Amino acid sequence: MSNFSNKHNQKQLMSMINSYSFMVNELNLFLDTHPNCEEALSAYEHYSKLRRDAIHKYTMMFGPLLADQVDINQGWSWVKTPWPWEGEC
Repeated sequence: MSNFSNKHNQKQLMSMINSYSFMVNELNLFLDTHPNCEEALSAYEHYSKLRRDAIHKYTMMFGPLLADQVDINQGWSWVKTPWPWEGEC
């Protein structure tokens, strides 16, 4: 039961990261043409923080999403767990 719950939480967190990443990317494009839009700047800052926090939480719970998140003091853990795109999460 806890394995299912853990996988379910992993999927939910990955979905949140993808949603926040989409918002950050879209706002980035918008700000390229509207660099002085205070509302967009505020939203960009908000979703960037949510994305960073979600990525940090995912990394702490399930391992790194990016190679530069590996704690090299624990060895090269990047290859020790299934990668998110391998369908394991």
